[in-house]
Amino acid sequence: MQENKMGVMPVKKLIVNMSVPMMISMLVQALYNVVDSIFVAMLSENALTAVTIAFPLQNLMISVGAGTGVGINAMLSRALGEKKFEKSDSAANAGVLLAFFSALAFLIIGLTCTVPFINTQTNDPKIRQLGYTYLRIVTTIGIGVFMQITFERLLQSTGRTMLSMASQITGAVINIIFDPVFIFGIGVFPKMGVAGAAYATVMGQCIAACLGLFLNLRFNSELHFSLKKIITPHARVIGRIYAVGVPSILMMAIGSVMTYCMNMILKTFSSTAIAVFGAYFKLQSFFFMPVFGLNNGMIPVLAYNLGAKKKDRINEALRFALKLAVAIMLCGTLVFELFPRQLLSLFSPSAEMIRMGVPALRTIAIHFPIAAFGIVMGSIFQAFSRSIYSLFVSLGRQLVILIPAAWLLAQTGNVNNVWWCFLIAECVSFILSLTFFKKVYREEVADRL
Repeated sequence: MQENKMGVMPVKKLIVNMSVPMMISMLVQALYNVVDSIFVAMLSENALTAVTIAFPLQNLMISVGAGTGVGINAMLSRALGEKKFEKSDSAANAGVLLAFFSALAFLIIGLTCTVPFINTQTNDPKIRQLGYTYLRIVTTIGIGVFMQITFERLLQSTGRTMLSMASQITGAVINIIFDPVFIFGIGVFPKMGVAGAAYATVMGQCIAACLGLFLNLRFNSELHFSLKKIITPHARVIGRIYAVGVPSILMMAIGSVMTYCMNMILKTFSSTAIAVFGAYFKLQSFFFMPVFGLNNGMIPVLAYNLGAKKKDRINEALRFALKLAVAIMLCGTLVFELFPRQLLSLFSPSAEMIRMGVPALRTIAIHFPIAAFGIVMGSIFQAFSRSIYSLFVSLGRQLVILIPAAWLLAQTGNVNNVWWCFLIAECVSFILSLTFFKKVYREEVADRL
């Protein structure tokens, strides 16, 4: 069998080939996130706040799906590099079953935990009701997001990133098209408000999942699916997927805990402060999402070349990705520093939201270039099945440092001081990332290859 392109294509071309489709698809996803919030904000600031406080649990769903996908990706790509094709098939089939059980778990969570989850973040009855409505829909109809992520990761693992991009873009475009249709009631569709935003989200996810399944069956010749293998997976395979996946899930889920805690801190100032934080989170995705796309493109390249024992290709990939990531994040900092008012104006802001949001965006954006280093160094932890280090870094940045710093800064009584917690946390996480990177690189690359 001819060797996969991840072992023979020139490295810079390979990184571009693997990452750019995912970067584009994630940019489209970022566009969806912003457009979704723009339409919701047109309803009211309360609606934007409600979607913001629903976000931590919604993000937890994505964390479980994407984290499991990292485990599948690392196991599958390494098996392909080692030419162990039965092992790669087992990983793919087990991944489909795990997606189904993840959706079932969140169906139960959505039915039982929505009310207390929303209630802890706001005392406003109008915001609460909007939050209940939105969150129940996206959690109980979660099968689409888990299957979409799984099928896209399988395509990425074998280097078919263009097909993965087609699936993700299709879901996002469906979402963008039907957001205003369902939210405001266009044509034969009734006006559904925030419920419409939720239905547009799950509709896009389900259509993308169906397309992802078709693309795998039709074009992913290196993987073979079997209903028997899906429903009777090897426990050892699931164990290996989660050995990498669980730390990745926890690492991403820490972001949900962080946003939840930040919402709790910011509500002591006003619901507008929460809305500003929500707007920031949507806007920053335009720069973080492409870097995460670069990271996702790097993981199979690094894993494959570790399995193939090609040290020079690993080194070249890391250097090139780091330069690209820093360049993207520097652009983000410049945009946030120069045009904060224009960015916030997308969300139909009140005068108070503008007053509070402009310094917030400028302060937070200072940490973007530093974050680029951590994201790229983190790719080697995931690719080499050392996701526990990514977990430590993420835990340190978002919970051990960021939240206590935010709480302490909030005690000054000035919400503008709270935003400095992001820079403080990122500086600490950079030191941790560099320390762990040196250790993993020495053990897996320098001393072995």
